[in-house]
Amino acid sequence: MGTYILKRVLLMVPTFAAISLLVFIVLQFAPGTPGAEMVGAGGEASQSADLAGQKRESYRLFKEQFNLDKPVLFNNRFGLDTPTVTQTLDDILNRSETVSPGRRIEAQEEIEDWGQYAIPPLMAVLTTSNDRHLRALASQRLAINAQRPLKSLYKKSITPGERAENKEIAAENNQVRTWIFRVEDNEEQEAEVVKAWSDWFAGANERWEWSAADKVGIFFGDTRFARYWSNLIRLDFGISHVDKRPVLGKILKKLKYSITLAFTSVLLIYFLSVPLGIWSAVKQNTVPDRVVTVIIFILYSLPSFFTAVFLLNLLTRGTPFQAFPTSGFESLDTSGMTTLQYLKDVLWHVFLPIVCYVYGGLAALSRYARTGILDVIRSDYVRTARAKGLNEGMVIIKHAARNGMIPILTLLATLLPVLISGSVVIEVIFGIPGMGSYIFESIGVRDYNSVMGVLLISAALTLVGMLLSDISYALVDPRISFD
Repeated sequence: MGTYILKRVLLMVPTFAAISLLVFIVLQFAPGTPGAEMVGAGGEASQSADLAGQKRESYRLFKEQFNLDKPVLFNNRFGLDTPTVTQTLDDILNRSETVSPGRRIEAQEEIEDWGQYAIPPLMAVLTTSNDRHLRALASQRLAINAQRPLKSLYKKSITPGERAENKEIAAENNQVRTWIFRVEDNEEQEAEVVKAWSDWFAGANERWEWSAADKVGIFFGDTRFARYWSNLIRLDFGISHVDKRPVLGKILKKLKYSITLAFTSVLLIYFLSVPLGIWSAVKQNTVPDRVVTVIIFILYSLPSFFTAVFLLNLLTRGTPFQAFPTSGFESLDTSGMTTLQYLKDVLWHVFLPIVCYVYGGLAALSRYARTGILDVIRSDYVRTARAKGLNEGMVIIKHAARNGMIPILTLLATLLPVLISGSVVIEVIFGIPGMGSYIFESIGVRDYNSVMGVLLISAALTLVGMLLSDISYALVDPRISFD
């Protein structure tokens, strides 16, 4: 058993990695871009040049902070050449007026996202191009792309070495952002800017002298996925795009609400469905069994959102009853309550959500339990137990029920993570601030780090649930061994 569990735990690592890769790719290529509203809903054409520039710079810094400027899986930007960068600059200028607005926006995104990798080609344009418009734009892009990000920006505390390095980086950034010239400036100003950039690049060009090993590291390591996984190994799910707070801390605060609902719901589902399924199997094809079957199928067919809204209007808003609160997990002020009063208050708030959680699972699992019992109740060993003179209750509970539990133990692997990750519909309708409502809000604002965090925790719970489900087989059926 121990060897089997160890193998399964080790197998979870590549499985979890594959799941995280799949979820990451789906989210990265989903419609919409986090933080895109920073550049203005109406586009930059409808804004003043200064305001548009400020918003564009804020958006660039936003992408840089959350690695949104990096390629998703593979990075070959170390191979950028001068003709490619020159063409991109020319598309931004659009002097021929043949470049579409979409391509101009795309070109601006490209030059921003290339970041430090575009420095050598931009320097080549600045110092060798015969086109003054291109040289001027190259100087303006250099003043942005040459700025380096600060170290450990969101850490609670940084080391003295990191603090000293940040001071050095900030001083260099303040300096390079002033080395720009425009087309209307005189040649002396241009010459000063070109000389400043040439001197700076001569002293810093080792940053772009990559060996073959460096290129391999950049190709696989300087990507969104690699950066995300390097944090994930340390159980760091990143920073929320919305409020710049750690995602893991926010998820842990939400977990207490979803775990309360999930744990209670799972207990009720199994506590009610297993006896009901056994009873229904024993009473197969009788009138009570048929009545229960009809009721179960009616419950199973009711969508959770319909039931939730129906109960909300029926029992919380005074039409015709007002027995429960409309929303929330607890009352607004619980500071003066005793432990018993607090538990009663929470139960009063979550009773209807738990009902909506339970009835669907109860309907399904009771049918699985019934089917499982019917599969074994006619087996030879059950008939042998009856022939030995054991009473019917002992035969059903001790011999048939244990083996008939295999199907519903299998379902435990998926039921637990689904409940803990939260029912989006139920939590949103009843205003419970759990995992379901959190992922719903995160999707709405394209907070992909938060969405990834919830989905990966659900995936981990699924893997753990599958392991527990397999182990429970040996507990209910002695014939199963993992040796």
